[in-house]
Amino acid sequence: MTRRTILVSGDGSALIAAATALHSARQGHRTLLLAADDPHRTVDTVLGARLGEHPVPYAEHLSAARVDEQAAFRSALGGLGPRLAPALDLLGAAPLDPEELTPLPGTRHLALLRALRTADADVLVVAAPQPAELIAALALPEQLDRYLARLLPEQRQAASGLRPLLAAFAGVPMPAEWLYEARGWAAQALAEARSVIEAPGTSVRLVLDAESHSPDELRRIRAGLALYGHQLDALVAHRALPTVALDSPDPWLAALAARQHDRLAALAGEFDVPVLVCHQPEATLEAIGTELYGDGDGPAPHGTPWRIDDHLAEDGLLIWRLAVPGADRADLDLVRRGDELVVGIGAYRRVLPLPAALRRCTVSGAGLSDGLLSVRFTPDPALWPRGSA
Repeated sequence: MTRRTILVSGDGSALIAAATALHSARQGHRTLLLAADDPHRTVDTVLGARLGEHPVPYAEHLSAARVDEQAAFRSALGGLGPRLAPALDLLGAAPLDPEELTPLPGTRHLALLRALRTADADVLVVAAPQPAELIAALALPEQLDRYLARLLPEQRQAASGLRPLLAAFAGVPMPAEWLYEARGWAAQALAEARSVIEAPGTSVRLVLDAESHSPDELRRIRAGLALYGHQLDALVAHRALPTVALDSPDPWLAALAARQHDRLAALAGEFDVPVLVCHQPEATLEAIGTELYGDGDGPAPHGTPWRIDDHLAEDGLLIWRLAVPGADRADLDLVRRGDELVVGIGAYRRVLPLPAALRRCTVSGAGLSDGLLSVRFTPDPALWPRGSA
């Protein structure tokens, strides 16, 4: 069975993640609930159990654990310790004892990525960080992999036999073998993290307050996720008033219920993903899971694949179609730089390597319509094979 990974983020994610995990376990799937970025142990309160780094059984087919940022940081440095020792000796610095180590900024993201790639379950449900933090964490492996390729390209490792000669010629120490070993170790870890993040069975489930959500904010969140290739499988509105409140004799309550109903109906009409509604915030986890998902497994990930449309015969163009639902034209920024296309949507920016065919083209325009970014490329006669255009 291909692993299913559900990243639950947003207001009330702890409750919905716990209900989702328990519902999955009741369907017979071997499920792990993972609490990430949960400093106040909200998931512990929801479950009525104290979670640690190692999974503990909670119900049949269901275990639960939490991301231990401190343990992840110590593990990472422990793996690098032997490789860092020569550099520390060169600088005359003493290594830190494990008791002295405290997580650095950004460690939380790395700890989440480590937990995603090492989790052992058929269904992994994560009470994930808030959307902005989650997007930053999911974007990190690709960004770090790109930095590694620029700073320590693999081609340099082939010159290992020349380093002593180069060091003598330059009069300065050349990078030691441990640096390239560390690069290989990091590249492997990043590749494993990306394999989970980019897997077809991985998706994000966004939780919102039925009364106070902002549609504009939801669009920006979805656009940020889509820019990095992540799928939104559902919106979950919780703390909704029961449907009977629509017929309440209290005019204030009836008006509030009607406003909620209209706002959620508008979301369902705009978003092409299910909008699930939880009317029972005080119900048991089992009841919440049943209300949201019925007798099934819940929403499945789906998305519009990015593609290249060949219009060479008709218009002399190749069009790269990038699905970015929720993106606003005013927030869009495009820059061609060499063999890369830099795409910015509001606060989010991604550097995309151009497919081979498009590297031999020039950008002739772009347009955004219905969440689909279309970038038009014209073949460069100096680079394009003769007779191909």
